[in-house]
Amino acid sequence: MCRFLFKLFKLFKRKEQIVAIDDMKKFLIVGLGNIGEKYENTRHNIGFKILDYFADQEDLTFESEKLGAMSTYKLKGRTFIFLKPSTFMNLSGKAVLYWLNKEKIPLENLLVITDDLNLPFGSIRLKTKGSDGGHNGLKDIQDKLNTTKYNRFRFGISDTFSKGRQIDYVLGEWSNEENEKLPERLDKSVELIKSFALAGVNNTMNIFNGK
Repeated sequence: MCRFLFKLFKLFKRKEQIVAIDDMKKFLIVGLGNIGEKYENTRHNIGFKILDYFADQEDLTFESEKLGAMSTYKLKGRTFIFLKPSTFMNLSGKAVLYWLNKEKIPLENLLVITDDLNLPFGSIRLKTKGSDGGHNGLKDIQDKLNTTKYNRFRFGISDTFSKGRQIDYVLGEWSNEENEKLPERLDKSVELIKSFALAGVNNTMNIFNGK
């Protein structure tokens, strides 16, 4: 009887280990933005735009789920869970925390995609921690996760606006020149996301930061 119980315990522990390994191969990729047609092509919605571009390239579809639109992509044993929060930018943390917990995804496998005024247009930078930099979406994520140590992919939108016009600029649409350059930058963004899951955050930073 004792031997049977011991074998059963070992089997249970092994199953737990397998589940833990599988969880490590799951990644939550969150694109920040605001829902609604009027925000669709704005600079502030680059997080949504990158995930939509990824979905178009891989023939994926987003479905409405709790607190956001979701899609799943598998590559080389990794599972990418894409999330576009439907909570509006300022409450993004609620959706991020919910899906991290529901899918049992470790914090180190979270990647948040956001616009950044402090980077030149099209510049991409991956970081493992940092302040919210005045970005309300990042601020809410930081508050809900209770940490500044989470991966964020910052896409530069530059700061070419006059004094007092920041909100109009961020919520404004891309210029014709920017629209011409976006496809190449979006391709690079898709490569970064894949690399994050396949090669790890440190290798990805070395490869893509400043490119």
